[in-house]
Amino acid sequence: MSQKKLYFFANWKMYLDYDESNILANGLAEEIKNKERNYEMTIFPNALSLQTTSQTLNDVGVNTGIQNGYWIDKGGYTGETSFIMAENVGCKYALVGHSERRHQFKETNHEVRIKLENILNNTRLTPVLCVGETQQERAEDKTLEVLEAQLRAAYDSLTWNKERDLIIAYEPVWAIGTGNACEPLDAQIQHERIKKIVNQLISDIKPIILYGGSVNAENSFDYLKQEDISGVLVGGASTKLESWLQIIKNAEKL
Repeated sequence: MSQKKLYFFANWKMYLDYDESNILANGLAEEIKNKERNYEMTIFPNALSLQTTSQTLNDVGVNTGIQNGYWIDKGGYTGETSFIMAENVGCKYALVGHSERRHQFKETNHEVRIKLENILNNTRLTPVLCVGETQQERAEDKTLEVLEAQLRAAYDSLTWNKERDLIIAYEPVWAIGTGNACEPLDAQIQHERIKKIVNQLISDIKPIILYGGSVNAENSFDYLKQEDISGVLVGGASTKLESWLQIIKNAEKL
């Protein structure tokens, strides 16, 4: 496997119900227990399954994370789950600003920033900031402009503890769940751009940048071999044990 540390993050979204999530978590735990690993794996199940899947996966050295959270710890906010509550049931990570939150639920850059601040100030979770452009923005040659706006809104003047990883997932919106994956060399270019922008905003921390967007067992290796791609954030292909394990196995070629 590659000399660089690799990160395999699985976003199960709302593909699996409670029973399906626990069955998959148990199957995954059984497959990887007692096996030496030099990579980091994190699973993001639905909120109802967080506690049970965390118990199962944490026991075999697999991290869990919450897909979305609210920026106030407790209170009269019907339907919300706070980031500190996710930490209390065993989570280590939190997705922030996923494109489905930004575009389907109209989450703004400002809301993403508030969530980041709550995570950093009130929890020990590591946020995973998701950024990416739409098909129209790409066609209008606005990819760099969009990425810079999202990154600056999130990180400008933000105090970051060096003990906490700074993780970003580049997910071009047009590639997510469409089967129309970004070309690996193009993804590398965007990752290089992201790294440069983040280094301007938070100069003393090296960002960990993942690629997400129609990643599967057939194309994952081509992303992972790129210099500035440190891992993958996988959606649908991570909800099937065989394809998820194959994605990880592919990295052994590096």
